[in-house]
Amino acid sequence: MAAEVFWRSTPLEEMSETQWESLCDGCALCCLHKVEDEETEQVYYTSVVCHLLDLENMFCTEYEKRCSLVPQCVKLRPEDVEEFHWLPRTCTYRLIHEGKDIPDWHPLITGRRESVKQAGASVVSWFEVTDDQLAEEDYIDYVIESGGPA
Repeated sequence: MAAEVFWRSTPLEEMSETQWESLCDGCALCCLHKVEDEETEQVYYTSVVCHLLDLENMFCTEYEKRCSLVPQCVKLRPEDVEEFHWLPRTCTYRLIHEGKDIPDWHPLITGRRESVKQAGASVVSWFEVTDDQLAEEDYIDYVIESGGPA
């Protein structure tokens, strides 16, 4: 019998940094800017993506400095799992927190980072413009209607 995979046997809060980082499927949907309704606190995704994202390779070009370069960037941490409700439905961190398994296209399953794009599960399916091409107050014009990633 095969050994249990770490994401099924180790709680998010107890994962090593290497395990935690490997959960990220590289979809970059969290790199889409979000707007929040101040009255309802509902979070809406936009089709505006961070200018630091390399859309070809699906990684942040300034990963280590991203939070200082983009103040609204959120660093996902194990101690914040209760707040993961705003993450995309397919996000591995959210899925595991909700007691679900990871999708078949996840690189931990396929062994290939490109499987995320091939499955249509990446930001490439959603983005229209980068944030350096418009003013922040215009993000509301790019809200993704029903069926979006959130």
